[in-house]
Parts: sequence; structure tokens; C-alpha cells
Amino acid sequence: MSNNIEVGNIVVGKVSAIKSFGAFVTLDEGKEGLVHISQIAHSFVKDINEHLSVGDEVKVKILSIDEESGKISLSIRKTLPAPEAKPKTERPRRPKQKKGGLNYQDPKNNQAFNPIADKLKAWLEQNK
Repeated sequence: MSNNIEVGNIVVGKVSAIKSFGAFVTLDEGKEGLVHISQIAHSFVKDINEHLSVGDEVKVKILSIDEESGKISLSIRKTLPAPEAKPKTERPRRPKQKKGGLNYQDPKNNQAFNPIADKLKAWLEQNK
């Protein structure tokens, strides 16, 4: 582990404060950086307090340093091994449809789709 505060280095720091958007980590030389909530873990983090507490020692990777403001962006996630990719499962495919939307079949077939116009004629005949 390098204790130099340079972009790309991995250093050890102590969590000094936790906010809803991230955790502040104090590094060597009294400098402080922010670990954004998206950089805490590989999985979704809803509540940072479930992952970190004030006083925890953490390994962080230095992502960027803004020379003007002195802000340091850190990542805990980049120091952790990446999770294994889950194998993709095949989803069943839908049957291809003919142009024009629904697969229209001859109304004489009992399993076919019968348009409302055919039913309307039959209803009008029954109500005479």
C-alpha cells in the first residue's frame, strides 16, 4: 500500500463522517476525501450506515484530486474484487407475428380470433 496521495494509489484511511450521499475519509497528512455512495460497494447501497461506521479503517483508491479546491474523490468499491458475472439465462422467445399486429386466422377455425364485426352481425340477427 502506498501512502502517497496521488491519483490511482490505494491508501488506508479512517471514516470521519457519514452523510446520505457518501462518507468522508481522513487520509495521511490530515487530508480528507469523499467516497460517494455509488463507490461504497459493487451492489446497490441504500443506507451507507449498513456498510460503514465512523472510525472504521478502510482501503480506498484515489480517483481524482481537484488542485484548485483540494477535493479528493475516493472509492472503496475499486479496492474490492469484482463479483462474478451471473450466467445469462435464455428467455423463451415469443412467436413471430405477421405484419399488422395480431395473428389473424380464419374465423371458421374454433381456435382462431373472431373479429367483433362477425359477432355484431349475429347479435343483430338475434335481436330482430
